[in-house]
Amino acid sequence: MHLIRSILFAILLTVITVPYAFLATFIFWLPPMTRHRLITSWVPIMMWVIRHVLGIRYRVIGAENIPAGPAVVLSKHQSAWETIALQVIFPPLCYVLKRELLRVPFFGWALGMIPGIAIDRSAGKDALTQVVEQGRERLKEGLWVVVFPEGTRVPPGATRRYKPGGAILAKRAGVPVVPVAHNAGELWRRNAFIKRAGEIVVSIGPVIDVKGVKANDVSEQAEAWIEAEMRRLFPHHYRDEAGTPPAAGEAVVEVEGN
Repeated sequence: MHLIRSILFAILLTVITVPYAFLATFIFWLPPMTRHRLITSWVPIMMWVIRHVLGIRYRVIGAENIPAGPAVVLSKHQSAWETIALQVIFPPLCYVLKRELLRVPFFGWALGMIPGIAIDRSAGKDALTQVVEQGRERLKEGLWVVVFPEGTRVPPGATRRYKPGGAILAKRAGVPVVPVAHNAGELWRRNAFIKRAGEIVVSIGPVIDVKGVKANDVSEQAEAWIEAEMRRLFPHHYRDEAGTPPAAGEAVVEVEGN
């Protein structure tokens, strides 16, 4: 069943995305936010497909923590799912992404027409400058900015070093940080063709104020909350860690059978 669902999803993804890519190339003359609104109308369509074809549901915890104004979201990155779903959960947003993604046929073409922050990851310290300069512009335009501080997709139960770029952007722009934990990688693994049905839990943490706090401290606060929340909600991924309680009766995900 998972294979059939995944094949159908891949077909629908192609059929839906290609026309949007061509639309994006023809509306280059429109204002950036108008292009953003038109092109991202793809998102709710794909979320419907994900829900009804793949059988992947999601539940949000802590939605009351979402502030009224633009902010920097620091989120776990486990799959492609959150790059779609966060656009539904949060107000209009953009991502910090690697520039080479813009060269991907169809998907990258549309991505290039949406206001975002495309960086050259090989640029070292200059990449951080790109994030801060472009990010401040996006925030001024009313877009939120999503940063994956671990820099790449990380499987459930694993952790990579958190980079402070998102916190530095928030500090320079004077906007708060919103930490996000989730378990999307349980159902939609990195580069995996076959997706599993079930429920993804997205937990939104308390806003982290940047006023009077160093950027590194903001980053450490976000990391501490995200990693603690991951262990609280999904302890079955951290059984090998010293002091982690047994996961019996605490599993959140309900996976459908084949």
